[in-house]
Amino acid sequence: MSVRQAPPERPEGGVGTIATAGQKSPSANSLPGRRRSKEPMRRSDLVQHSEMAKEPLVRTSQIVFGERQHLLRVLDSMEGSDLAIGKQQQERRLLEELIHARTRELNVINTAWDEKIGLVLSAEAKPEMLEKLVKQAPATDFYLLRLISEHPKANAKTLSKLARHTYGAIRENVARHPNADAQTLTWLSKDKSQPLWYLVAFNPNTPSVLQRRLRDRLKRLGESQASK
Repeated sequence: MSVRQAPPERPEGGVGTIATAGQKSPSANSLPGRRRSKEPMRRSDLVQHSEMAKEPLVRTSQIVFGERQHLLRVLDSMEGSDLAIGKQQQERRLLEELIHARTRELNVINTAWDEKIGLVLSAEAKPEMLEKLVKQAPATDFYLLRLISEHPKANAKTLSKLARHTYGAIRENVARHPNADAQTLTWLSKDKSQPLWYLVAFNPNTPSVLQRRLRDRLKRLGESQASK
């Protein structure tokens, strides 16, 4: 089943410890995204593609993480306001309950979710570890899989698996990835749902015959547009 989804922003830097089954939820201050810059969330994070409007909205990790980031921003804003102490404490409790609810939901999607995100963002990330995380991750963990699809250490085997994912942003990352192999790129060039052939045309690993054909196609398209 296809899923409509808009990507929320990615955390800057490392991620905090997160509660797993049987553990106490951490304070909001320890969550990823807390104490970050005041840059607002992108409007595109909330906009759904119109062509997918009739599809059921599956709560992937991208959606849940985006909601948690918004809640953290609201908490930051509220704490810097001149609300009365009693009102501020009440709203803080409500917001933290919602934040922890999203954390639990992320851990239902993929156990120890924040810990796994931290592994991917770590400087010590290895190709074998990324491959293992992809094998273990459910298809609904869009956020983790998207991070891996653009990771410089993702190997050809990992990218080949990700090239079959339903989320277009993941396939786009694979199409432009320097470690994608010729077989994967050839597969992506035939994608009917989005023009990945354009990205494949400029990937240095694309077979030369296919690359020439795709670039000729791009040239013809440009000429056609110029003549209109």
